Amino acid sequence: MSEQQTAGTIPIENKGAKREASFRLPYRIEIDPAGRDSPWWMTIVSIVLALVACGIFIALNDMNPIMVYNKMLTGAFGSSFGLTETLVKAIPLLLCGLGVSIAYRISVWNIGAEGQFLAGAMAATAVTIYFPHLPMYMSIPFMLVASVAAGGIWGLLTAIPRTYFQVNELITSLMLNYVAMLALNYAVFGPWKDPKGFNFPGSPMFTAAQSLPTFGASRLHLGIVFALIGVLFYAFVIRFTRWGYELRLIGANAEAARNAGIRISRHVLVVMIISGGLAGLAGMSEVSGVAHRLMYGISPGYGYTAIIVAWLAKLNPLGLVVSSVLFGGLIVGGYSVQTIGLPSSTSSMIQGAILFFLIAGGMAGKFRIRRNR
Repeated sequence: MSEQQTAGTIPIENKGAKREASFRLPYRIEIDPAGRDSPWWMTIVSIVLALVACGIFIALNDMNPIMVYNKMLTGAFGSSFGLTETLVKAIPLLLCGLGVSIAYRISVWNIGAEGQFLAGAMAATAVTIYFPHLPMYMSIPFMLVASVAAGGIWGLLTAIPRTYFQVNELITSLMLNYVAMLALNYAVFGPWKDPKGFNFPGSPMFTAAQSLPTFGASRLHLGIVFALIGVLFYAFVIRFTRWGYELRLIGANAEAARNAGIRISRHVLVVMIISGGLAGLAGMSEVSGVAHRLMYGISPGYGYTAIIVAWLAKLNPLGLVVSSVLFGGLIVGGYSVQTIGLPSSTSSMIQGAILFFLIAGGMAGKFRIRRNR
């Protein structure tokens, strides 16, 4: 390099670096794959966007979205009857949502709550058919234990292939939903069909000793106590026990948990038994507290809706209560809009939109805007 170059000339590569630095933006976008720092308001924004999107479709049907939403709100929460009906719908959603949440804590994607719900409902009905003369103080606990056991076994059918054969639990849990549905259809169209039911696909009606007690003249039944106890159990275990700490550690970093000596396979088995048992208890609450018989279409999709409930609550115990009541209100509000000419499936459209925008919000939450130094 000559003396002139050394004294007064900037090398070409340095000129390029300075030019690049001069055009650098003050901010940059980074991707956080875990997305754990997504803001709390993202859930609220997702719900608002879902309502706006559904409002557009409602407006295309020559209906006023504000009027429709007001009708749903007053139908679900505007009277004591509507409120109790909302709580009745929230009971299975909360129990199934608890089951889904405890599995998601360790990154086990249990989407089989629907099948576990049906398994619990069938087990509770089996008690009424094969032990029809038990008094209430024996029949209700027997039905409770049978439903929890059946749901837990149904959950275990998903956990065993995942643990020992590395089979994806999404596939097995989804397939078992259809197995449970077909088993229920066989029972109510076949051996358990009520001979006095005028060819209706359902079991014989439960007796008073086989039905959950209700509060006053409403349909709100003892299942709400089961659900609230489940919430307290979930909150206490996750927050204050060593087992709950291990679950949180597995969900945060499975490799670190394995290096710390935690047996992940054992936790997967136990968690899926508990998850399925909670969904099975939801099935027992529905047949014994609401329908008072096992029948075709006993579940309008509680197990699937519970997935949205868990996502919306971000696995938080209090959030599960709020989101289950919200979705219970959506179901009841869907019945209310039928009086103004809209189908009850309007609530299903809103539920699907909420899930869509929750997922989109979770993906957007992975992006971070950082200031360049």
